[in-house]
Amino acid sequence: MTLLKSQYYSPGPLVQAICLKVDAGSSMSKVAVQLGEVGAVSSKRLFHIGVDYTGKAGDLKAGNFLISEGASMAQIADQITTNGRNTCGTEVIYRVGVTSTTVLVRELDPTTNSYVEVVRFNPAEDAIPEVYSRVIVLDDTRMRVALAEGTTSWQIVKALKSINILDGDILEVPLEGSLAPDSYEIKTGDMRFDVLSKMAVAQDLRLSEVWARRDENTPVKTIGELLILASIIEKETGVSDERFQVASVFVNRLNKGMPLQTDPTVIYGITMGKGPLGRGLRKSELRRDTPWNTYVNRGLPPTPIANPGLASLQAALAPMDTDYIFFVADGTGGHAFAVTLKEHNQNVVAWRKIEAERNR
Repeated sequence: MTLLKSQYYSPGPLVQAICLKVDAGSSMSKVAVQLGEVGAVSSKRLFHIGVDYTGKAGDLKAGNFLISEGASMAQIADQITTNGRNTCGTEVIYRVGVTSTTVLVRELDPTTNSYVEVVRFNPAEDAIPEVYSRVIVLDDTRMRVALAEGTTSWQIVKALKSINILDGDILEVPLEGSLAPDSYEIKTGDMRFDVLSKMAVAQDLRLSEVWARRDENTPVKTIGELLILASIIEKETGVSDERFQVASVFVNRLNKGMPLQTDPTVIYGITMGKGPLGRGLRKSELRRDTPWNTYVNRGLPPTPIANPGLASLQAALAPMDTDYIFFVADGTGGHAFAVTLKEHNQNVVAWRKIEAERNR
């Protein structure tokens, strides 16, 4: 018995990772045969005995499972009985971005443990590829919605309506900022409202956790104000390391009673989150008095301007300790920060030169 137990828990003979497909309604005996045929176990009989002995024989789950090189029988048994979440095979991702929604079909190469893109398309503009129509009806295809940080609630609702495997209608757009940018597992027939509810619950949990650890020096006094400031930070920088610096600029301006003077809020006052502006702001728009124009009005705008991610929520409540009150793009994707107007004007001149060179 000791020898058999040792074999069951010892590294197995698999020389290269594989993707093991377990069909719905399959049995442990059939899986043992599959494993023996691909060389993943040294003994089909011992595998079956070990699964019975450990009480896992009745817990087999359907799905696609990545079996690693040298995996023991015990490790394989754990993988195929713990849950039915696919860890390899085909995956469909509906990526909701700040400018458009794209659908990506990809497959995991078990030998490299990396995904290989099969097809990518924009459902609003492109014809539906045959491979997409084929894989979404398969039981073992993993599907998920991935929300980019900074998307608006209107964009998310529009995207969910375009996902043809979902059912049900969405009667109203959720409040701006109330949905958590993240990745969400979905399956054919899921209700769109239920998917939105998962996003809202996730954001509520994040807000509760972040709010409990807020810095006492932050000018943000309510969770509503937190969402507003975090959404502005989110729209101002896509560089994760910069968020706390950008937050410091806005916090310093709020503490000094200065207007925030941030373009994304002005843009939101024009578009109301219904897609990107698609052009630069006009001088007349910077002067137009809307509730979201932070050049005309001091303090925070009345609502968030997007759905902020976790990092921006954290930055809003624990900004970096700086004296910065200005920043401008620096040409690298990040920003140049300044304390004085003179320094800022120099940074602006440098950025204008970069813009001119790029336009040429």
